[in-house]
Formats: sequence, C-alpha cells, structure tokens
Amino acid sequence: MRGHRQMELPEDFFIPISLDTNNITALSPFLVPQDHLGHLGVFYAMSIYMFFLFVSGTTINVLTIACTVQYKKLRSHLNYILVNLAVANLIVACVGSSTCFYCFSFRYMAVGPTGCKIEGFAATLGGMVSLWSLAVVAFERWLVVCKPLGNFAFKSHHAIACCVATWVFALIASAPPLFGWSRYIPEGMQCSCGPDWYTTNNKYNNESYVYFLFGFCFAVPFTTIVFCYSQLLLMLKSAAKAQAESASTQKAEREVTRMVVVMVLGFLFCWAPYTIFSLWVVNNRGQSFDLRLATIPSCMSKASTVYNPMIYILLNKQFRTCLKKMLGMSASDDEESSSSSVTEVSKVGPA
Repeated sequence: MRGHRQMELPEDFFIPISLDTNNITALSPFLVPQDHLGHLGVFYAMSIYMFFLFVSGTTINVLTIACTVQYKKLRSHLNYILVNLAVANLIVACVGSSTCFYCFSFRYMAVGPTGCKIEGFAATLGGMVSLWSLAVVAFERWLVVCKPLGNFAFKSHHAIACCVATWVFALIASAPPLFGWSRYIPEGMQCSCGPDWYTTNNKYNNESYVYFLFGFCFAVPFTTIVFCYSQLLLMLKSAAKAQAESASTQKAEREVTRMVVVMVLGFLFCWAPYTIFSLWVVNNRGQSFDLRLATIPSCMSKASTVYNPMIYILLNKQFRTCLKKMLGMSASDDEESSSSSVTEVSKVGPA
C-alpha cells in the first residue's frame, strides 16, 4: 500500500486507506484487527519483538536500580543520572513495550483510545527523559574531565537538579498532545501510539509541534552530546600526545574514544529515524509514502530501553562489578581493571 488519502475521521485515529470504502469505522484500529496493513506473521513477529523488549528492558533496568540501592559506593553523581536513565527506560518498557506487545498480538489497538493516549504519553515522556539524561551524562563528563569552570565540583545535589530538569523538559515535550497541541493516535501498523505528525489537521497544529520536538528534544540534546564529547576527545588526545610513553594514558584515550563513538551512534540509532521520517513527512505534504514504515522508528526508539543501559551502565566497570556481586557472579577481574583504570580519564584533565 503505497499512497494514502486522508478522509474525515473520528477524532482519535487516522487511517491511511487505499481501499474503496465508505465505511471508515469498519477499519478502526480500536475496533478490529488491522489485517489490511500486513501479514499475520508480521504482527506476531512484532509482538514477539515487543515482548523481548518488555522483558529484557524491565529486567536490566530493575537490576540497575536495585544495584544502586544496595551498594553505597555506586551513589555518585554520575550514577544518579544513570539511575534516572534507568527509571525512564523502565517506564517505556513497562508501559510502552508491554502495551505494544499486547496490541500486536491482537493486531489492533486493543486498549482503546484512552489506553492509546496513556501509551503514547508514557513512551514519549520516558523517551524524552532518556534523551535529556544522555545529554546530562555528556555534560557531566565534560565538566568533570575537561574542567571548563576550573575547580568547580559537580556534586550529588547538582546531579539531582539535572535529573529533575530532565523530567521538567520531558513533561514540556510530552504533555502538549494531551491538551490539544498535536494528539496521540495509533501509528504505523496501528498497534502503537505516538504524536500525530502525519496528518494535516490544522486544529491540532501538528507541524509546529513536530518542529518544536525537533528543536527542543533532538537538536539541543544532540548538539550538547556532540560538543561535550568532542571536547573530551580533544583533551584526551592532547594528553595522550604529551604522555606518548604512558601506556595507561594511551589505553584511556582508546577506551574513551570507543565509548564516545558507541554513545553517539546509539543516540542516532534511537532518535534519528523518527526525526528524519517525521520531518520528511511534514516538509513533503502530498507526497506518497507507506505509513506502515512509521512502525520501524517507533520500534527502534523503544529498543533504547535495552541498549542504553548496556552502553552507559554495563560499560561502567564499577557498576558492572557490583552487579556481578549482587547476582552472585565472580567479579575479581573487573575489580582489578576497575581499580587500575581509574578513572584514568579524570587524571589526564587539567589540575
């Protein structure tokens, strides 16, 4: 189904239709399976995928929070931000992924219009908190390692304030569709919900909301991440050049470079598809496209509940050591590497 035509529809959904029919409610994503949008196998495969994200995302983020609660040495300012990220991921996994799993298994938005709004809002809220948390992590690393403010110390109360700010920013971004600026409706294969970025209903000012999300929730965090990590890499390369014979400094530079690349790629993998797709649609009104493709960026963003903790938490040696201890696994190797590796990164910064 390549093109679509927009028709007068009930307030709570939009259906791209290529079928000649006057009975629009017969295809309502809140009433009947959306088998006209894809093969049964596709719906069930998506259901299995969402179940995997729900189980793995819930498990890894609950373990992250539990580990921080159990081990006092993990209650540092950086780990406060990582736990904030875990809480946001947990919301997306428990509300977003679980609802999508349920709806894909029935092949329609079986939770109804209210459930759609709840799922769309929760997934957007958690996603925005996660997004801003990644920017805060980058900002914290820049302040601590590069020391642009001299002897300023980034402490726990600063981290808590930053965490609160991520929720405020996320609410500013996710609440408007509940009050008439855009709206939460079924997207893609009609089994998940998100902001309405593909209709031209002027009542909801969808286009301005899309531009707002792009500027405030993608461009600003991404610019922050790129700036902070680029400064970190430049400083490390300078330190490594000055200490060319220091194996530990060279190793620290390689490790940080690898992590920075993974972090930035992970950010783009999660949010770039959604951003590019929505902006293309907004700026190419009237062009034919397959709305079912919207399922792909939606799924990629929800996958962040699994790979974000793996990047930001499981690559944290101290965190990984405590997690292994909590699970009754041997952590001796990690303890050695963790004590020797330092925080070699923070050692190479200016005094």
